[in-house]
Parts: sequence; structure tokens; C-alpha cells
Amino acid sequence: MIFSTLEHILTHISFSVVSIVITIHFLTLFLLVDEVVGLYDSSEKGMIVTFFCITGLLVTRWIYSGHFPLSDLYESLIFLSWGFSLIHMVSYLKFKKRKNNLSAITAPSAIFTQGFATSGLLTKMHQSAILAPALQSQWLMMHVSMMVLGYAALLCGSLLSVALLVITFRKAIKIIGENNNFSFSFGKIQYMNERSNVLLNTYFLSSKNYYRYQLTQQLDRWSYRIISLGFIFLTIGILSGAVWANEAWGSYWNWDPKETWAFITWTVFAIYFHTRTNLEGVNSALVASMGFLIIWICYFGVNLLGIGLHSYGSFTLN
Repeated sequence: MIFSTLEHILTHISFSVVSIVITIHFLTLFLLVDEVVGLYDSSEKGMIVTFFCITGLLVTRWIYSGHFPLSDLYESLIFLSWGFSLIHMVSYLKFKKRKNNLSAITAPSAIFTQGFATSGLLTKMHQSAILAPALQSQWLMMHVSMMVLGYAALLCGSLLSVALLVITFRKAIKIIGENNNFSFSFGKIQYMNERSNVLLNTYFLSSKNYYRYQLTQQLDRWSYRIISLGFIFLTIGILSGAVWANEAWGSYWNWDPKETWAFITWTVFAIYFHTRTNLEGVNSALVASMGFLIIWICYFGVNLLGIGLHSYGSFTLN
């Protein structure tokens, strides 16, 4: 009872704090008052509080359930939210002396995943249950934690790539919106990419264009680094999962829906690295943006089916 109450308290505190952080980001974005009232420092402190609250929540659930809290969709969503907070903490410690706007990505991601996890749709999963026989293994912590951390990093990196595309194609998107013409062929993308590169090289001396150029380069670097980290986690997760599958089911690979989409996700981001080696910027960002959708299909979409060997993580309505 005490552990359950503590879990609820930590859940509400972390959700409330990250909501305030998002509100602060909207204020700094639209009102530009961060330098006046120091809202930026408040948002950073808020993400730190969120990180420790979610950490406490996971540790509390681990203690009273007796197993690592990654046995169902609810626990994996909380862990995913913790992963977003962890990414923010790492970037905060690395860029402590400089302004770091990564929380504009991590905070909404954390509140989205935690908000869905604590919603009424997953009420049945809030109470910890006995592990399924297939999950009663030491590989649970290794495999699932690596996969979820990989998802968190890849999602953050993909969102940074989306931000890069929005900045690069802002004028083009505005024109398309005004003309109500949403056909967007690869040839047009290539043309606008070349056109944007020419504009950046021609007008970079002006302060506005130079700032935009710096921002796009920074987003590209951040996206690449975070996706690289997520790709490593995903690779370790897939390999450890194959070893675990051989122990549990007698085969390293069964082409289960979850396994298949994990392989598709891995392939998409392998293409991202190949594309970025030859063509940096917009082209690789397009691949990463596609990867954002693929990750959600792999992580959440497959759970809607409730079939396959990974059905214990399926989504069930109350």
C-alpha cells in the first residue's frame, strides 16, 4: 500500500512538473521573456525534478513488484518517458554552461508518453502482476531496456530532423499551403534542397540567414549524435533479444511482427547513416523523419494487433 501510494505521488509530481516545463517553453518561444525572468533556468530545473521523480517511480515499482519494471506496455511507456528525461539530463550536463533547447523535444515527448501511460486506457496495467513465463529471465533487463532506450534516442533524433526540415522548407511549405497543393515529389524535394543550399552559401553573411544556417547545422549534429546512440542501443537490444529468443523459444529469429518491425526500424536508420555519409542535411533528415513513424509502428502499432510471440505487451481496452 505504501509503495503504491508513493508511486502515485511520484507519477503526479513528474507529470505536473513536465507540464509546467512545456508551458515555460511556450512562453519563451512566443513571448521571448526567458532572459527577463529566467524561465530557462526554471525549465531546466523542472526537467531535473522530472528525471528524479520518474527514477523514483521505477525504483519503487521494481521493489514492490520484485522484477524489473518492463513487463507490460504501461511500464515500458514509463521507462520510455524516463529515457527522454535521461537524454535531456545528459545533454544538460554536457552543455551546462551554454543554453540547451533540447528540452523543447524531450519535455513534450516525456509528457506524451507518461500522459498516455497514466490515462484510463491502461488502468488494468497499473497494478503489477506476476511475470509471464517467457519473461522470467535475466535477459528481460538487458533486452527490453536496450530496446526502449533505443526507441527514446531514435525518436528524439528523428524529431530534431523533423525540426531541421521544417526550418529548411518553411517557405516552401507556406507556398504549398497557400496554393492548397500538397503533392510533394522527390524531384521537388531535391530541387528545394539544392536551392536552399545555394541560398545558404550566397546569403550566409546576413545575420538572419547566418543564424538559420548555424541552427540547421546544430540540429543536424544533434540529430546524428542522438540517432547514433539510439542505433547502438537498438542493435544491442535486437542481438540480446535473439539470444533470449533462442533460450525461450528454441530459435534465434521467428519473424514475429515485433521482430520484423524492429528489423525494419534498424534497416531504415542504417539507410540514414549511409545517406548521411554521402549527403548531409536535408536528405538524411528525410530518412530520419520516416524512421520516426516506423518506430511508433514497431513500438506501439504492433501492440494494437495483440498477436505474435510478443503479445504480452499488447494494448487492451478496459
